[in-house]
Amino acid sequence: MKEFSEEDIERIQHLIDAGDEEQSRQELVGLHPADIAELFQSLDLKEAEWMFHLIEDKEQKADVLMELDEEDRARLLEGMDPEQIGHFIDLLDTDDAVDLIQELDEEDREEVIQNIEDMEQAGDIVDLLQYDEDTAGGLMGTELISVNENLSMPECLKEMRHQAEDLDDIYYVYVVDDDNRLKGVLPLKKMITHPAVSKIKHVMELDPVSVKADTPIEEVAIDFEKYDLVAMPVVDSIGRLVGQITVDDVMDQVREHSERDYQLASGISSDVDADDSVFAQCKARLPWLLIGIAGGILSSLILSGFEAQLAAVTALAYFIPLIGGTGGNVGVQASAIVVQGLANGRLDLKEFWQQLWKELRISLLNGVVISVAVFAYTLLTEPGNYALTMAVALSLFCIVVFSTVFGALVPLTLEKLKINPALATGPFIQITNDVVGLMIYVGMAVWTLKVFPL
Repeated sequence: MKEFSEEDIERIQHLIDAGDEEQSRQELVGLHPADIAELFQSLDLKEAEWMFHLIEDKEQKADVLMELDEEDRARLLEGMDPEQIGHFIDLLDTDDAVDLIQELDEEDREEVIQNIEDMEQAGDIVDLLQYDEDTAGGLMGTELISVNENLSMPECLKEMRHQAEDLDDIYYVYVVDDDNRLKGVLPLKKMITHPAVSKIKHVMELDPVSVKADTPIEEVAIDFEKYDLVAMPVVDSIGRLVGQITVDDVMDQVREHSERDYQLASGISSDVDADDSVFAQCKARLPWLLIGIAGGILSSLILSGFEAQLAAVTALAYFIPLIGGTGGNVGVQASAIVVQGLANGRLDLKEFWQQLWKELRISLLNGVVISVAVFAYTLLTEPGNYALTMAVALSLFCIVVFSTVFGALVPLTLEKLKINPALATGPFIQITNDVVGLMIYVGMAVWTLKVFPL
């Protein structure tokens, strides 16, 4: 792995400014495509384009293109015509080729596909584009080795050699029947230990872990982790082998989804990066900030109707931040646990009511502990002010119970509605709990002032 220091970047920029192609090309010799992509991110667009065109190995050039961030890749592709892009796609695995084509405008896609020289690959790409990009079909590639179950071991080895010529890596040898339905996996060890076996169906491992093409990526990632896989076959609705997903593709998708969920939980409405424009970042951040403002205005309206009680017992105002903060924290905790459970597969929607019942019990226990602690504090600091003491303690108990159950209910409901549940861990929960918590506190204070008049 190569790390570029500031001095390295400056030296390369000087070479580019001087137009020294030979020395600039030498800087790229022996570097991994990922390291070259990292270097390009430190250069401006013109510098990166200049260095990119100096790469002589076409396959390395295509690999560098796929290692770039989506925005950097888009900027490089803008300077290429469909024929050039088609040549690059010829050198890519089908899963990477589909990813690249999906980043193009609708009009450009057809032109690029028409410029792919390998008609078989072009056909595979067209087939893969029909799948949703967030499913196993949208993630898989068609590069794999499959052999018929009725082949002998020598015939199997001959077929493998033939198919392996066009592959960079071999993970598994899949065994299919005459209708191309997946029947098993042939471990390489069996080829060595059973060289003269009559048919490979007698030594293959039956019922391999597989996934259907329409399975969501989240479920695919869970299976990879559960079974410690490096690759997984993809089948259609009747069990025919249609492709293979590799662990590196899954990890890329998991990272992208995690980044997206983190931003959503932080109140950022669209996918942005630190180097995006000021306008793009403002556009992504503003929606939830404006919703927060609306929530704050609603809270102020609630307090304005409570003016007489606040004037009579000024100490009630001291606990407003505590009420809002506790409700927000408790709600986010509950929603975070549920979202995490849904993401890693440890929580199923079939357990909807069980999870709510569990969260209710947790909230009752937490509510008792918190309200008793605050009750004791208020009793010591405001002796004789029973209205305040009861209002704060009872409000906190009710808020903890409501916020916990609400925090668990929202992501479970969003998951049922096929909406990203990470939305529930962000400002939505905090704003709702602030407003509802304040309403509970106001109502409780009014009631306790009647029961314990000043």
